[in-house]
Amino acid sequence: MMQIDLNADLGEGYGLWRMGEDEALLDLVSSANVACGFHAGDPAIMDRTVRDALARGADIGAHVGFPDRQGFGRRVMQMDTAELASIVIYQLGALAGIAKAAGHRVTHMSFHGALGNMTAADPALAGPLVGAVARFDPALTILTSSSRAIEDAAAANGVRIAACFLADRAYGDDGLLVPRKLPNSVIKGADAVLARVHRLLTDGTVVTYTGKILEMPACSILLHGDTPGAVALARTVRTVVQDSGGTIVPLSRQGGAA
Repeated sequence: MMQIDLNADLGEGYGLWRMGEDEALLDLVSSANVACGFHAGDPAIMDRTVRDALARGADIGAHVGFPDRQGFGRRVMQMDTAELASIVIYQLGALAGIAKAAGHRVTHMSFHGALGNMTAADPALAGPLVGAVARFDPALTILTSSSRAIEDAAAANGVRIAACFLADRAYGDDGLLVPRKLPNSVIKGADAVLARVHRLLTDGTVVTYTGKILEMPACSILLHGDTPGAVALARTVRTVVQDSGGTIVPLSRQGGAA
């Protein structure tokens, strides 16, 4: 039976300001990617999100990005690679500490926004950043959209990769996400998103930005928590997965993993 993880980017508020409906999404997803205070989030929000995920049996992962709250981590920042590696480790450590205190554990990580796009496209950056993840905890799974750079770096560092399908983002012919500045790079219509999920589940492909059919193996589907109507969309995606004969299973428990 097909096992699919449903994950969402959560904990992306700051202080009294909240983004998205985290609690409602946690009732529907099996994994949460928690912002670690750089592109969004703060210690109190991280703690609340971790505890809410634990109560629902959901995995948690560190969602690491540039130190760019004003730009939500979606702006490119030119930084020394060694500094970026330290920033990655800092964010991993912050969430791991909060999770340990709450009685939970971090099972995976993912790169957010502009940092994720840059890492996916550049082997010279992917090597050091994936290496930083391996040095911190080689047992972590890296959740990533299609990226030869990250996949090769993970293999070189002995780190597990989990392929993630971004249901509401357009893909280029190379399998990478197309830039958000392009028209229709973010797919906003619920029917269009669901059609993409159904295609992925039935024949393992996606239609690229130019109309090409591209194979897209994935064991996880991402739903952005800041997308309007995210809760209703997550509920429908769950139904599509189950109607296709699949089961919703967190990454850490797929294939009988502990």
